[in-house]
Amino acid sequence: MSKPVLYGPAFSTYTRSARLAMEEKGVEYELVAVDFLQGPMPPEQIERQPFAKVPAFEHDGFSLYEASAIMRYVDEAFDGPRLQPDDTRSRARMNQILGIIDSYTYPPTIVQLVIQRIVMPMLGEHPDESAISAALPEVAKSMGELNRLRGDGPYLAGGELTLADLHLAPIYEYFQNTPDSASIRRQNPGLEAWWQQISARDSMRNTPFSG
Repeated sequence: MSKPVLYGPAFSTYTRSARLAMEEKGVEYELVAVDFLQGPMPPEQIERQPFAKVPAFEHDGFSLYEASAIMRYVDEAFDGPRLQPDDTRSRARMNQILGIIDSYTYPPTIVQLVIQRIVMPMLGEHPDESAISAALPEVAKSMGELNRLRGDGPYLAGGELTLADLHLAPIYEYFQNTPDSASIRRQNPGLEAWWQQISARDSMRNTPFSG
């Protein structure tokens, strides 16, 4: 079995989620950087992902895109600790949280808040404060619901680490580095406790956004 290849930049949250899954499974993989911040998406990436997104994935002649699909494939194709619950309800909760993250967490948190607050200044631009103000209520709603669904368990979908945790962790790292996150984090102590635990994992240390 050949080494899987992941195409995407280290700074991408979705690329990192796929990397985290492989790290947690103990899978040796190759990361091929795809940088689109300084220009359009490279044509070779569009061949792999026709919607001009990242990441894309290849393994033994099998091509795949969409981070959650890649993560599920990694969990099911390779040996190592299971990242999807066997219990029906816990698995349903994991899938629900994956959907929440894609539909309701990522757009306001990354596309509006993080890009404006962190990325635009890096590119020499001023952040759009109106976009940030519009995003914050939706960010707060999403983080509050994730905090509620987590309940008293150590992880988002129950007592064991799942793909849901690996999908949220990269987003939360960017989020907690914005000054706007402080009040939302105080309102969701359970989610903050989750972050302190998840951020200390080896998989997180092995997949920095900068490399």
